[in-house]
Amino acid sequence: MLVNNAAILRDRMLVNMEVEDWDAVIRVHLRGTFAPMRHACAYWRDESKAGRQRAGRVINTSSSAGLFGNIGQTCYGAAKAGIACMSNVAAMELGRYGVTVNTIYPSGTTRHTEHLIKSGRLNPAFNAVDGFDAMSPANVAPLVAWLGSTESGDITGRVFGSRGGRITVAEGWHAGPHIEKPGRWDAAELGALVPGLVRRATPNATLDGVIPAAA
Repeated sequence: MLVNNAAILRDRMLVNMEVEDWDAVIRVHLRGTFAPMRHACAYWRDESKAGRQRAGRVINTSSSAGLFGNIGQTCYGAAKAGIACMSNVAAMELGRYGVTVNTIYPSGTTRHTEHLIKSGRLNPAFNAVDGFDAMSPANVAPLVAWLGSTESGDITGRVFGSRGGRITVAEGWHAGPHIEKPGRWDAAELGALVPGLVRRATPNATLDGVIPAAA
């Protein structure tokens, strides 16, 4: 079992971001996930080829900022989105060796989320009951433990949210409504069509992963 959870923040609005901040976040998140995963999975592949197939488990850490977007987190969001996609590709490649790769986007009160709670963008009262701290990071541990077990062998390439007592399976990008004609579009034609196409599509989710209600 390999759990990749390394993270740093360098939050800036896009127009104020320095290249050094971008590089630092991408290096820690994306390279910091790729490097351990690459070596662990190479080991599991070699074991499989030698007739000693393992039940390998990888759990990588994304974020709602990477899946749904969050103001001021261009580099962090890009890195976390990259981790989710990298995990899904790895799941496709490694199943033959007995390796599953899944991703979590956890919620909890940590140094990374304190500013979201103070700003009101993350609701600490979510799923609250007496005596239960819904924002404790410890609430994420059971999901990670189960995904790391042999019992989860049929689950791979999925992204799970964990917050309080709720576990969610994220539904990723998919092709929505479309317009089509037998040939190339002229840009002048699209103004009458694309706004209606977008209205037919499901709105982007909020930071909580919730689809806003139609106006």
